[in-house]
Amino acid sequence: MPRVNIGRELSDVPFGEMISSMGLAIAEAQYAMDESGLRLAQMMSGEYEVEEVDPITGNSTTSTKESLVHFDGQKMSLIELGFTPTFYQFTDATIEVKISISFTEQSEFERKSSRRSVSGRAFGFILGGSARVRTSSVSARYANKYNYSAEGSSLMRTRVMPTPAPAVLEERIRAIVERNKSADG
Repeated sequence: MPRVNIGRELSDVPFGEMISSMGLAIAEAQYAMDESGLRLAQMMSGEYEVEEVDPITGNSTTSTKESLVHFDGQKMSLIELGFTPTFYQFTDATIEVKISISFTEQSEFERKSSRRSVSGRAFGFILGGSARVRTSSVSARYANKYNYSAEGSSLMRTRVMPTPAPAVLEERIRAIVERNKSADG
């Protein structure tokens, strides 16, 4: 296994892409919270629109629903009763990315050898003689061990705080309420 260049490994980590993805996720979440707050404000003003999709044809229609409550013999909106919609906003976000890359290499070489000598004499009917035998045995062992690990973790902390409805929105909601009061009578 070739040597690992830790610096190159770290430079290959797509930090920019990770941070960009997290930033976009925060922006999408903020948009969803704003949209939810607007729908809540519309409902609290006394009427709101609902989009309904026909499950068979897939056609959508929009209808207006009334959201008034009976209070002291009158139909009133929640805003007329003093309620205000709550909006939420990301006040700060912390993005923390941790990466750990480690590489170890271990090589072992072991050599063992042994020698043996055997000698003997033999006498026969015709000739007498001696013989000597030497043996050597060699064993070698080579081991190369590699260990590579890469770890990563990311953590994103955000703080969401309630914020008052925008002043312009509150003025428009109150104008709707007043217009509905004069239309009713």
